[in-house]
Amino acid sequence: MAIQRVRDPVHNLIEFDMSDELERVVWNCLQSRPFQRLRRVKQLGFSELVYPGATHTRFAHSIGVFHTARELMKIVQRKAVSNESREKIALAAAMVHDVGHGPFSHAFETVGKRLGLKLADHEMMSDMLIRDGELAVILKEMGSGFANDVADMIKKDGKQTLHNAVVSSQFDADRLDYMRRDRMMTGSQHSAIDLTWLLANLEIGEVPVGVDEAQVGTVPTFVIGPKAIQAAEAYVMGLFQLYPTIYFHKATRGAEKVFAELLVRIVELIQDGSLDRVGLPENHPLVKFARNPETIDTALALDDTVVWGALPLLQESSDPLLAEFSDRLLNRKLFKCIDIRTRVAHKIDPKNIREPQDMAKIDRCCADAIIKLQEWEQANKGDVPRLLTDQSERTPYKAGGGTSGPTEQINVRTDGGALIDLKQRSEVVSALSVFKLTRVYHSHTDTDVVTVIKGIVDGEVK
Repeated sequence: MAIQRVRDPVHNLIEFDMSDELERVVWNCLQSRPFQRLRRVKQLGFSELVYPGATHTRFAHSIGVFHTARELMKIVQRKAVSNESREKIALAAAMVHDVGHGPFSHAFETVGKRLGLKLADHEMMSDMLIRDGELAVILKEMGSGFANDVADMIKKDGKQTLHNAVVSSQFDADRLDYMRRDRMMTGSQHSAIDLTWLLANLEIGEVPVGVDEAQVGTVPTFVIGPKAIQAAEAYVMGLFQLYPTIYFHKATRGAEKVFAELLVRIVELIQDGSLDRVGLPENHPLVKFARNPETIDTALALDDTVVWGALPLLQESSDPLLAEFSDRLLNRKLFKCIDIRTRVAHKIDPKNIREPQDMAKIDRCCADAIIKLQEWEQANKGDVPRLLTDQSERTPYKAGGGTSGPTEQINVRTDGGALIDLKQRSEVVSALSVFKLTRVYHSHTDTDVVTVIKGIVDGEVK
């Protein structure tokens, strides 16, 4: 039977052997409506407003994850007891794990959390699409319970085997693809990793799991051989650098804030029976979703192009927020950013000595400033927000696995055969600190609110 090929900028040729049952099924998944929708959902949302090349899609990324999962599975097959059933489940899970992402991905999920829209959660949406509907029918060609097994592996339900590490771990196929893909498509020169050496030095190890301090068993996962410590360091730092340079870029986050306010107002107006103020026709996908947010077909009808296509209509809206914010997104008239944390840190720790007491004071001042800015916005609330606040953080490395479990840490096998957490072996990794952002966005023409912002922020430092 024929070989189907996809030409990919990261992996070059990705082939699907139609004589192989799993690869034929996975290829058929690509042809399904839910998966084809991912062609219209960009991997990095609004990042193209900063990096014009960042127009790659969840569709391309998903194919890359499948290809990377096959490479990881070769390591599993060489170094562990074969389990063909679990291997097939993991490979299918790698392909379909992102199928539930909505327009602008994580920004859409923010709206969902504010409004209680469960299908805006990509994990929940993915789970439903895999277990039921067109994708489920295709996956069940592998067996009646196969679709549910795939969904369970993505959710980390059931027995945890080494094959789960291919789908979700510190060295999973998802991470190994998006790190290289996002770096390439943005043009960033940060975050290069030596993937060839990492893969050549990946081993299989049993890491302990337990409750509190008591060990109750072990879980198989990928570990690093002793020759790849420097490559592992570069991997950790590379992943970490993607956040301040790309994912947390001030303009990208600013666009996400504008989008969130825009979509929240659209849904609220429609659900309040004020469609006439929105400016969208009755049959528009956004209108249908706002009226029936629990229906999977209305969620499936949403993608980035639906939102971009709605913006010219929303510009004519009688609602001031919709008219202004749609124009801001369509024509990239983004709010200006004031970096609160940088301003506070400069006043408290001008020499960047980073004494613990100074860092604690910076955190406290930033938190108090955000609260007061939000209170000021609420007290001076008009038709259009005058300021939008933003705060987030990223931990560079979770020693001991954090809340995600032991597979989220990087274990290094010593020459003597023991497994030691990378943070204990690497001064570079142990020295990394949490990246935190605290920002406020405002219109560049609103000079009065700039005075208010600076007054509140500076007042917290005194």
